[in-house]
Amino acid sequence: MSTRLHRGGRLIDRSRPLRFSFDGHPYQGYEGDTLASALLANGQMLVGRSFKYHRPRGFVASGHEEPNGLVNLGAGDRVEPNHRATVTPLKDGMTALSQNRFPSLDIDVGVLNDALGRFLPAGFYYKTFMWPRAFWKHVYEPVIRKSAGLGRVPQGRDPDTYEHFNVHVDVLIAGGGVAGLSAAWAAAQSGQRVLLMEQSPCWGGRAVIDEPEIDGTPASHWVDRTVRALRSMPNVRLRLNAQVSGVFDHGYVLAAEQLEGAGPRQRLWRIRAGKVIAANGAIERPLAFAGNDVPGVMLASAMRDYLVNWGVSIGDRVVVVTNNDDAYRTALAIHRAGLIVPAIVDARPRPDGELVRQARDLGIRIEAGRGIAKVTGRRRVSGVKLCALSGEGSPIEEIFCDAVAMSGGWTPSVHLWSHCGGGLSWDDDRAMFLPDPKRPPRNHNGSPIVLPAGSVVGELRTAAVIGSGARAGAAAVGADAPEILAHDAEEGPFLPVWIMPQGAKTALKRKMWLDFQNDVKVSDVELAAREGFQSVEHAKRYTTLGMATDQGKLSNINGLAVLSNALHVPIPQVGTTTFRPPYTPLTLGTIGGVAKEHLFQPVRRTAIHEWHQRHGATWEPVGLWRRPFAYIRPGEHVHAAMNREVLAVRNGVGLLDASTLGKIVVKGPDAGRFLDMMYTNVMSSLPVGKCRYGLMCTENGFLSDDGVVIRLSEDSWLCHTTTGGADRIHAHMEDWLQTEWHDWKVYVANLTEQWAQIAVAGPRARDVLSKLGGMDLSREALPFMAFAEGKLGGFDARVHRISFSGELSFEVAVPANQGLALWEALMQAGTEWGITPYGTEAMHVLRAEKGYIMIGEETDGTVIPQDLNLGWAVSKKKPDFLGKRAQERSHMAGGHRWKLVGLEPLNRSVLPEGAYVLGHGENANGQRNAEGRVTSTYFSATLDRGIAMALIENGPERMGQVVQVSNKGGQPIEARIVDPVLYDKAGDKLNG
Repeated sequence: MSTRLHRGGRLIDRSRPLRFSFDGHPYQGYEGDTLASALLANGQMLVGRSFKYHRPRGFVASGHEEPNGLVNLGAGDRVEPNHRATVTPLKDGMTALSQNRFPSLDIDVGVLNDALGRFLPAGFYYKTFMWPRAFWKHVYEPVIRKSAGLGRVPQGRDPDTYEHFNVHVDVLIAGGGVAGLSAAWAAAQSGQRVLLMEQSPCWGGRAVIDEPEIDGTPASHWVDRTVRALRSMPNVRLRLNAQVSGVFDHGYVLAAEQLEGAGPRQRLWRIRAGKVIAANGAIERPLAFAGNDVPGVMLASAMRDYLVNWGVSIGDRVVVVTNNDDAYRTALAIHRAGLIVPAIVDARPRPDGELVRQARDLGIRIEAGRGIAKVTGRRRVSGVKLCALSGEGSPIEEIFCDAVAMSGGWTPSVHLWSHCGGGLSWDDDRAMFLPDPKRPPRNHNGSPIVLPAGSVVGELRTAAVIGSGARAGAAAVGADAPEILAHDAEEGPFLPVWIMPQGAKTALKRKMWLDFQNDVKVSDVELAAREGFQSVEHAKRYTTLGMATDQGKLSNINGLAVLSNALHVPIPQVGTTTFRPPYTPLTLGTIGGVAKEHLFQPVRRTAIHEWHQRHGATWEPVGLWRRPFAYIRPGEHVHAAMNREVLAVRNGVGLLDASTLGKIVVKGPDAGRFLDMMYTNVMSSLPVGKCRYGLMCTENGFLSDDGVVIRLSEDSWLCHTTTGGADRIHAHMEDWLQTEWHDWKVYVANLTEQWAQIAVAGPRARDVLSKLGGMDLSREALPFMAFAEGKLGGFDARVHRISFSGELSFEVAVPANQGLALWEALMQAGTEWGITPYGTEAMHVLRAEKGYIMIGEETDGTVIPQDLNLGWAVSKKKPDFLGKRAQERSHMAGGHRWKLVGLEPLNRSVLPEGAYVLGHGENANGQRNAEGRVTSTYFSATLDRGIAMALIENGPERMGQVVQVSNKGGQPIEARIVDPVLYDKAGDKLNG
């Protein structure tokens, strides 16, 4: 039985007891415990059930690689599933629940799956759930959904807060072991900015547990001294409980920091690093033998961690099974603690080394060339049966014990190296994949961005680890590496052993576990190979090997070796699965940061928002903005308000807050050239002081945005975009500038929020502006599609003669802080003409009466300019622009496309929005074929009837035809195809 020893435990404070509960049972631990160490100290070996067979599971590791010890943590609105108990600091009053069991951890009905395990091998679901077909919806799917998943979904809102932190550093070091510390020390001497992050709550890694000698002192003394020195340096930052989660292109790195006390619970670091040093160590491998999943079987290094760090004994009698010398450190530590090591089972035929000799001198029995045939016990180890390693598993002897410490060697954590493309090579001597120095992940300038160090490059001896770290730190800053002397015990050679015994038959392999959480056995991987899943990626998905929450940290390398043996090909030929960030799971709260509730998408408001609110505006979300939909007077219906606003613009004058329109400045010697590529028409020839309507397309030729472009000066243009398109189009421009035309001299800035813009539209628009005074806005001084800058009623204004209503219209732009004052001044100046504010719905009606298109209404990602009768805005002279070649493809340029027309309902009603125009014949489902769709539909107060715009096959060639429009729940509605321009076709009012 696991228990707390009376002495030892370098991380715990025995004077500070903490109370907690697990599955409703009260326990006590100490300050400095993890939840796992506290549970083990209280004899709680059984902590969970495996996913598929619901087999009893205990802790097998002590860190982030732990596959079994997942718990639901907290209560009420603070419940969080899948907490890894091995890295969860114990807190007073902590509440934890085991997972994946029913009705309880001790009695779980799901264990019936284990009894049927022979009939539920890898891939059984692919074969079973295909028939009978009718069972899927009502039998299979409900059962699968109920049994799938781990943990319980939290109830209620997350009460905690999270934050994101952006930082630029010259050198980022992932890992605070001796390799990371030596790298930080070497890099810091240059004066460059260094950030060192360690995922655990203490520095030094395994060195402070095993205590080799560094610079003539115990490792823990050297670690303390080095940390103090680094903390005194102003160019160095140190962070504990901060895990580097992923490395991305161009030195972009994400790290997650666990915080204590008041304030945010977790912090997501968004780091831009010149160099990244991956010093994140290695993970001990388990061995595959029958019963290696029984609670009490643990990694040798983890057993040593619990003993040294927390004073916890896993068992009174511990058998050690290994293929390398490091496990002897565990045997020696157990012996020094006064516990019994009945035997060390060493797969090597002649083990020899300093640690081996120490064990012999202490009288510890060493069984060389042996393996474990079987672990006895089910919910707790009761013994092991020994066998010859090279045999088939016939038991030679049974040794009674209550714990097994296993060590199959070490697997370098190459994840960070591989996240952004670093290649790996196989080292036969050490049986591990290592970073290939010939295929490093590279920066934009071609230089390596990630430098591996320490155990990541396969170094397992202290001197080599610390020297590797110092060299990596010096290389990152272009300096010479400091010399740091170190010494630990000499070790004998390592023997690659993947399963015990090596000649095991299938019956025994069905009890050898590779993936502890997902219940993947050696026999499952061999079955996948026999059934043709020879690609490692296919075998992974067929068996679910490495798809658990630990991402295969313990299972993958052993699984690859088993697949290699089954396919009779070398391990490097089998290859590895893809390493993807994050290194360990991140909470959704960490990913989202402050972006939740009212900050999930911060609402944007114009400078005139409060005025709109006070005057009856009802709001419409457009992108992240809130725009007035209509201004409703007391006792007025929204439709009446909209009709009133439309007529006010047509007969008098109206005001529209157009501040939300995107405003992007494009400036530089190559700006005109750049805009000619962005837009379908020519912008470089636009005279200074003039405006031009332009269209933007994707590379595939489809219309993505439109707006008016004005030329401010010889090298500057201002591009207006749709409200929802400002950020997207700005990013689109930057994307092309940075990736395709990076040598062009162009600067792009999004100034949307810096300007308030007000549309003054209607026959009396010029009268209102003239009353303010200060600028000549006559037809001769400011013709249509021109702009002027100057003082308008004392405001610094830029006035554009553009129109989206079809009426005489001016759009006045002023600095955002003057927007409200200008709006109020215009309202005051227009009183005698009944000036009326109008909202987005009136704007839509006005533009539809005029036949103007709206991005997102007339477009759906498959529409090209020619479909909307906008071929005149597509240059036939330019050699190229985005989308040009795509629009020349036969299916784009040919006939039979849906094209824009107007629709006039014969019954004068308003057609359903999005309704289909019905064609002849029926499809396979017995539905009428469609030959078009309604894109915009409104009631026109101007025309006193319903109007609509539609995309109809060959529409412009079918003027006057009557078509049928679908009407959900009723008979089709008849409508006549008409010209989309229903108001002022000649444009007399526009040019007034």
